[in-house]
Amino acid sequence: VPQDDPSGTFVQLRLGLAQTTCRKRAPQRHCRVLESRRKPTCLACYKFDTGDVPKVLDKYHNCGPSHHLAAKEIRQRDEAECRAVEEAGRGGDTPYLPGMFAFSRGLPA
Repeated sequence: VPQDDPSGTFVQLRLGLAQTTCRKRAPQRHCRVLESRRKPTCLACYKFDTGDVPKVLDKYHNCGPSHHLAAKEIRQRDEAECRAVEEAGRGGDTPYLPGMFAFSRGLPA
């Protein structure tokens, strides 16, 4: 679901994965889904800037098992992380993020 705003384009994807009978080395067109296997649900959120060549401003992705006991807490965390990604690039109060700046100590002259 893309959403445009002046700070960029926000995209949120929700994917359901399933194991199949196909092998990685020899992909086939018609694969049977293994019913008794894990079926994780993945959530991915991306924020792109509005330049001619879009750059990723921020991103978040998580693939968790659908049968996990703490599914509600994982869903709440995912929603909070995606909201933070959506806010990327807005306003002048950009928070400091680890790794945003690098400093080195120079040698004495």
